Amino acid sequence: MKKEQVVNCQFSVWYPIFKKHTIKSDHNTQPIQTTNSDSDAEEDVQWSDDETTTTATAPEFPEFTSKVLEAINSLGGSVFPKLNWSAPRDANWIALNSSLQCSSLSDIFLLFKSSDFIAHDLTQPFLRCSDQDSPDPVIKYELVLRKWSELIPGGEFRCFVKENKLIAISQRDYTQFYHHILKQEELISQAIQDFFSQHIQYNFLDEDFVFDVYRDCQGRVWLIDLNAFGEVTDSLLFSWDELTSGGEIARQQQQEGPAFRYTTSEVTVQPSPCLSYRIPRDFVDLSTGEDAYKLIDFLKLKKSQQEESEEEESTLQ
Repeated sequence: MKKEQVVNCQFSVWYPIFKKHTIKSDHNTQPIQTTNSDSDAEEDVQWSDDETTTTATAPEFPEFTSKVLEAINSLGGSVFPKLNWSAPRDANWIALNSSLQCSSLSDIFLLFKSSDFIAHDLTQPFLRCSDQDSPDPVIKYELVLRKWSELIPGGEFRCFVKENKLIAISQRDYTQFYHHILKQEELISQAIQDFFSQHIQYNFLDEDFVFDVYRDCQGRVWLIDLNAFGEVTDSLLFSWDELTSGGEIARQQQQEGPAFRYTTSEVTVQPSPCLSYRIPRDFVDLSTGEDAYKLIDFLKLKKSQQEESEEEESTLQ
């Protein structure tokens, strides 16, 4: 996986190509600009009596806010938000309805601030690329708002394409057993293959990529997202060794079509991989020792509490 392939999987790159076959969306790549001058910014700071603390008013972006609200209204009042590549799927636990459905800018900000997936997009989108010695491409970050649609998790599938050939299909929500997938295995696989050959194959900028689809109750297939063909993308019920080695999966693809994997019984049901993101990051850092400063602050706090407790005991005596 190279940096150029990651760039090509940005929403603003693939959406115009496949617009007819995906969910209606709005995206804006214009940089956020504030109208406050430096002097205005200084006036916003309010000093308290305690010289060690300051408070400042939160920045406001009226033009950006207006555009977002206008886009939300044009898409029916509720949207699914994402950045160039990722959606904050790991942060749905923090929303009041435990959903990524947003109807205001504050809803979007709450999810984005709580998401490691979004942080990855912003800080290290080329982390696992093979051409690390080459300069990082310049990225214009974009807020993507997609029309909210109630998708049944059992209808989502991830498809792996190598050299413009569909080699594998995986159930997207592999932690659950869906009886209809077991019952309609051949129909689902064939519908996805037909969709790929008619609308996706040879139309994307790269020959190796991953795409997500949704098959609705009427059997129609819709494109949901595109991702880079590499370890930055979750391989779900496959392993990346299988997908890249050219072994069993490649031979099956040539003889019988793409490999299709799904959860086959309730016995194999697993907990959601996103559950780990519900633990506050500070707790994780403390438990693993990844952030030394947090650990030092924690030890100082415990020491201070211990000293206060000892003082209270001596006073009582």
